[in-house]
Amino acid sequence: MHRRSFITTSVAGIVLGQFNGLLQAASKSDRQPVRGFGEIVSDAKQILDLPAGFRYQVVSVQGQLMEDGLKVPGWPDGMHAFMLDKHRVVIMCNHELMITQAGLSAWKGAANSNPQMLEAAYDYYPQDRIAPGGVRRLIYNLKTRQLEKQHLALCSTLRNCSGGSTPWNSWISCEESVTSAGNNGLKHSHGYCFEVPAMGTGLQKAIPLTAMGRFNHEAAAVDPSTGIVYLTEDRGDSLFYRFIPRETGKLSSGGKLQALALQASQQSISMGNRGEVIFPVNESQTVRWITLSDVESPADDLRYQGQQEGATRFIRGEGMVVETDKQSGQSRIWIMCTAGGKSGLGQIFYYQPSPYEGAFREAQQPGTLTLFSEPNNPQLLRNGDNLALMPNGDLLVCEDHQQIQRLIGVTTSGEYYVVARNPRGASEFTGATFSPDGSTLFVNLQQQGGTVAITGPWNRKATT
Repeated sequence: MHRRSFITTSVAGIVLGQFNGLLQAASKSDRQPVRGFGEIVSDAKQILDLPAGFRYQVVSVQGQLMEDGLKVPGWPDGMHAFMLDKHRVVIMCNHELMITQAGLSAWKGAANSNPQMLEAAYDYYPQDRIAPGGVRRLIYNLKTRQLEKQHLALCSTLRNCSGGSTPWNSWISCEESVTSAGNNGLKHSHGYCFEVPAMGTGLQKAIPLTAMGRFNHEAAAVDPSTGIVYLTEDRGDSLFYRFIPRETGKLSSGGKLQALALQASQQSISMGNRGEVIFPVNESQTVRWITLSDVESPADDLRYQGQQEGATRFIRGEGMVVETDKQSGQSRIWIMCTAGGKSGLGQIFYYQPSPYEGAFREAQQPGTLTLFSEPNNPQLLRNGDNLALMPNGDLLVCEDHQQIQRLIGVTTSGEYYVVARNPRGASEFTGATFSPDGSTLFVNLQQQGGTVAITGPWNRKATT
């Protein structure tokens, strides 16, 4: 069995590797967690429990004053770290704030009179207050381990959830909300993606990428070899989408939105395996793509459009991460379905694009979908959400449930191990992202409103 062999890269969200080592054993629910990085050591400060040899630093917390005069918003979610220069990274961080959480916004729900914010805002509600969601930009020095500055980069959106990076150094922020215009006095409908330049210096005007569809967006992942964007939807009957832009690297130029379907079936079927197991672990199935119309979906029925044409249903599609093979140059898209599986504890899929992905010859050699793991064991995994790739070649999964939250490592052979634990309980981990040099993991404790940086021997192979 070959492990993934990694080298670092400045391309956002991409780690180079070899695609080998998948075992049928990954599906067994009676397995126990393996040793991984070692026994988890309790933190005397009750902030973050880690293995010996790892340490954390609190980078920022909700309510801190930022350089733009605003305050760090609450509920931090999806993030990505881009290399700025030799020692510094730019971190783009979403904030998953609903209309009822205006008091946790950067402006704390007060009527806003900042001209720059008013000009950049996408949506307002009564008394000229702008919607509370958005994106924060942080600059962190890896050498000095200091946060140098942070400011708001996108404002006036709703429930900015996981999102995703692009190879052209921008951040796709996704709204996990389909709140319609008129609801709570809002002027515009929500459920869109917004692109924010990572290397910007101020507040970006919020312009929705309507061609990428209006639905309960969760994550976005861009294949660097094609520029195609893959999208997940956080619903119990969600679809897996791809957006083929009219012009690579220019998402605002429009394009084509499609939904994945199994080639062997013309019927809409669920990959959840809740009843009969219709999608066995480690069994690849070829797919086809259904072109969708009326993608702005005013009735929030985009998934139903796809299902009527045979699109495959997933149970709460959430985190994604792109992995690119250093030998072939082909990418693989890892997908987390939070509530899939017989026990509803989660499934990990991967999509292998066609060598002719999105092109005329795609039908000759279509892409494939594989269920990598369905543990059905809460000791191994409980409702995974955001995904990242670790420098040692393993997947990193953020859990999202109401018990003790963990970061979980998953080896290429489907073994599970605990990487970190939140001793305060039901404050989920979100936004896990590594610095491009692999030295530092940045992750949020969402309900606690904090962002931490974790250093340690991330290149060390997990002990099984």
